[in-house]
Amino acid sequence: MLSLVAPVPAGRAPLPVEGGGVGAVLRTVLADGPLTRAALGRATGLSPAAVSRHTADLSALGLLRELPPREGPPRAGRPQLPLDIDTRHHLAAGVHIGVPWLTFGLLDLRGRVVAHERVPRRGDAAAVLRTVRGHLPGFVARRAAGRSLLGLGVVTGGWVDSERGTVVEHGPLGWHDVPVRDLLAGATRLPVHLDGHARALAQAELLFGAGTGATGLVQLFVGNVVDAAIATGGTVLRGHRSRAGDIGHLPVPGSTEPCTCGRTGCLEATVSQDTVARRAHTGGLIPAPDFDLLLRLAATGDRGARRLLEERLERTAPAAALLIDVLNPDVLVVSEGGLLTLPDLTGHLREHVLRHTRAQPPPLVTGASFGRDILAVAACAGVLDSAYQRPMELRTARAL
Repeated sequence: MLSLVAPVPAGRAPLPVEGGGVGAVLRTVLADGPLTRAALGRATGLSPAAVSRHTADLSALGLLRELPPREGPPRAGRPQLPLDIDTRHHLAAGVHIGVPWLTFGLLDLRGRVVAHERVPRRGDAAAVLRTVRGHLPGFVARRAAGRSLLGLGVVTGGWVDSERGTVVEHGPLGWHDVPVRDLLAGATRLPVHLDGHARALAQAELLFGAGTGATGLVQLFVGNVVDAAIATGGTVLRGHRSRAGDIGHLPVPGSTEPCTCGRTGCLEATVSQDTVARRAHTGGLIPAPDFDLLLRLAATGDRGARRLLEERLERTAPAAALLIDVLNPDVLVVSEGGLLTLPDLTGHLREHVLRHTRAQPPPLVTGASFGRDILAVAACAGVLDSAYQRPMELRTARAL
């Protein structure tokens, strides 16, 4: 038996703003905690009575806990016990569906990876979802240590309609109109949060990474799929049918790489992992067109491998600069395999982005905050974002 936290039944009165005061309390503790109730009141503007009520509700859900009193001389009156996020009871589960791999992850309420596993992705959409359904129970049984699940996140590239729970189009996988949420929710009995990986990573950066406290953030994901996510005021924008951030077909000057859309020189076709790996193989750098082999070679200090990764960033930089000029974010986060393998390439990326942008002052340009755990974090981010935005829509339940 797996335990989880599922949505409350329909009929609960909607809160005036997303999460209301209770959501504000939980998010404030995440950002600034541990905090006493008095400090929470000052930070949120809520009355002492409201803070007391909300913290009691969150503690009852296993989302907050009191810590021992801070060291120092005793004070008159009731001791002010600090409150912190309670990571002992609940986990978010998720799976990232990539071209070569399925990455399963479990995260605690502070976005820390408790466990992750990956298995090869094989077959069509039906086969992949069967693999997810088959692998998930054993993964959770082995790694969750009895903690309950808040839900299941499912993340992939391409055009993902989060509202309908459908992968509308994923060119590299050949998926079209796959109702992922319905197919997995019934089988797992978990709330399923389906999203594109750029939006999921933007949510994770806002909660736990470089976007904490930012008023505007752009997340650029560069893998076999290239897409972007835009966040303003702490909210990730989706657009009509979740199409916001579809930049994979921006033209790259000088590129003649054929694209699945029928044109040549599209950004995704030009800088995708498969394209770069093929170039490395053709150039004699690696024995097979495998992007992981290129990253391993670059990690040894091979200059040819490093140069290919530099060129990938250089070809990505004009699109990143365009996003900066149009959206004027505080932070641009680029999630890309070369940056994860060789973090010093961030300076190379920043130099080329700033060469193309007119923004004054320019934003922070940085790589992803989560290192090699990035896909596991992306997989679970939607579940955690939902918990922090709407904590009172959660209740304890049991499921097979």
